[in-house]
Amino acid sequence: MGYIHCCGGLRKCRTFSLTPRENYVLSELDYLKSCPVCGHTVVQLTRVNTEDNISVIRKVNKKAIDFFKKLKSEILYEIKPQKETIPKGSFYLNYNEYGVRKRCYSNLSALKIGLTENKFLNIAKTL
Repeated sequence: MGYIHCCGGLRKCRTFSLTPRENYVLSELDYLKSCPVCGHTVVQLTRVNTEDNISVIRKVNKKAIDFFKKLKSEILYEIKPQKETIPKGSFYLNYNEYGVRKRCYSNLSALKIGLTENKFLNIAKTL
């Protein structure tokens, strides 16, 4: 899932991988069916050539729909994001520090609960 910039914000959109043409190494098509703010349909084609130059083609509304229909036959697959998984034995620990709620990712084996200051430890104070 990619993002397209529309109406001053990044909007989630569908991303497709296309067969690269001519001297291009990579071609991706981002498709936003409807912007939640303005309602426009936006299509953006991003290509990278053999010299690592990036070219972007962006169409809006009627031209975007026609452009998407034209490129629909060249779509190889839709790029879907992988879900992040939390490894077993780990968890998120919510705690409050100075009035700000924070989230700490920790592993049970590394969690240190009940640590106290050792009063009998002789440490030279340097001031």
